[in-house]
Amino acid sequence: MLITNTETIAGREIVESLGLVKGNSIRARHIGSDIVSGLRQLVGGEMKEYGKMLQEARSLAMDAMIEEAEKLGADAVVNVRFSTSSIMQGAAEVLVFGTAVKLGK
Repeated sequence: MLITNTETIAGREIVESLGLVKGNSIRARHIGSDIVSGLRQLVGGEMKEYGKMLQEARSLAMDAMIEEAEKLGADAVVNVRFSTSSIMQGAAEVLVFGTAVKLGK
C-alpha cells in the first residue's frame, strides 16, 4: 500500500477515487511518564515519554486507515493528513485521513 501526503504519485496514474479513509487512536498519559516528564520540565530536555506515546498513537491510527483502504480494494492512499487534539486532560486523539485510490498499471 502506497501512502503519500501529495495529491498524486509520481509515475503512476490514479484511475479511480474510492473515497475518504481514516484511522484514529486515543491515548492517555501514564502516571509514571508524568513524573519523569515533570522532572524534565524542571531541568529542560526532550519529553521522550510523550514523544513515544504520540508515535505509537500515530502508528495505530495509520494501521487503522490502511486497513480501511484495503477493505475498499485501494492500491494507495493520497493526500494523507494528521490531526491531533486534546480529548480531555491527560488524553489526546491522533486522527489520520486521506483518499483511497486505485492506480493504473
